Amino acid sequence: MLEKLPQAVGEALSNVRAGIEKAAFHTVAAQAPATLRVTSPAFTDGAPIPARHTADGEGVSPRLAVAGVPPEAAALVLFVEDPDAPSLHPFVHLIAWNLPPRDQDFAEGAFASPAGEGARHDLGRNSFLKDGWLPPDPPTGHGPHRYLFQAFALARAPDLSASPGRSALLDALNGNVIAKGWLTGTYERA
Repeated sequence: MLEKLPQAVGEALSNVRAGIEKAAFHTVAAQAPATLRVTSPAFTDGAPIPARHTADGEGVSPRLAVAGVPPEAAALVLFVEDPDAPSLHPFVHLIAWNLPPRDQDFAEGAFASPAGEGARHDLGRNSFLKDGWLPPDPPTGHGPHRYLFQAFALARAPDLSASPGRSALLDALNGNVIAKGWLTGTYERA
């Protein structure tokens, strides 16, 4: 959808960004130890996300692994945000909550709505108000965007209604994160 913005608009907004300091990793979970390892065979930390996983390709969520989940965790949350979006808050690309509290290997496409074949995940609303994976779709000419694949191990299972949005998730994370980790992927339209 944002690819339809004219390049001149993307370039004019290139300095308008939500800011990485507004990501959940740095706000509600700032004090939690960063002991979880989030990885993907599709890209390494800080590297470009293949077009296959973006709005310019098939738009499927990438394969992801989370390791190092503490045995005392009650639930796991995966939260993907774009802090470089031209908005007040980071764009939400994925909320997957109430995941089993153990090391996980999520298949490619596991976060489609409804959940991918053989998977069952509680999914929340992305910034386009749909449950599931919102593929990266930065405005043309806006510059590189970072996509923060954040994992949170929780002391208590979140008490959320179906399809929670960003603010409900942040409330559930606040004071409840016992371990966190992240993987950053990038994407840009020239």
